Amino acid sequence: MMPAATMMLDDTPMFDPNILHELDWSENTTTFSPAISPLDPGDGLVLRPLCTADLNRGFFKVLGQLTETGVASPEQFIKTFEHMKRSGDYYVTVVEDTNLGQIVATATLVIEHKFTHSCAKRGRIEDVVVSGECRGKQLGKLLTSTLTLLSKRLNCYKITLECLPKNVNFYKKFGYSVSEENYMFQRFFN
Repeated sequence: MMPAATMMLDDTPMFDPNILHELDWSENTTTFSPAISPLDPGDGLVLRPLCTADLNRGFFKVLGQLTETGVASPEQFIKTFEHMKRSGDYYVTVVEDTNLGQIVATATLVIEHKFTHSCAKRGRIEDVVVSGECRGKQLGKLLTSTLTLLSKRLNCYKITLECLPKNVNFYKKFGYSVSEENYMFQRFFN
């Protein structure tokens, strides 16, 4: 493998984009008005896997609308991207506005391998965010529906996510329910 410093940013996807196009959208339980789908997310929009060139298309700008992103060099970004790609368990999905050449939404599906449930897999949705100027275009719904269907296609026995109490009703639209378990954490740095 080439050292990160000599790698170029390119359009190689983190995962095979065909997996998104092959999802059985008839299994989607959420309504969209107007109708959109992974293959047709709206005028000038494309739903696809993250690629390293998205570093220069505002990926961190969008992610920063959700949480603190910190400062990452291109080398750090490429190293993390390559690690995620090699693992085969990360599905960082973006919506690009092709007219602007900018990322306007993103969400991640992480696959966790378990010993429980006969060595099953669990899906976890993380980092769902739509840029402020594109909210109201159903892109958060589209990403959540797409990643939920993807986890089912990847044979996960369940899928989970964490959200703020104000967002619970949004995720209930997709068949998610509030767990009786408590979400606990320790933060080691910001």
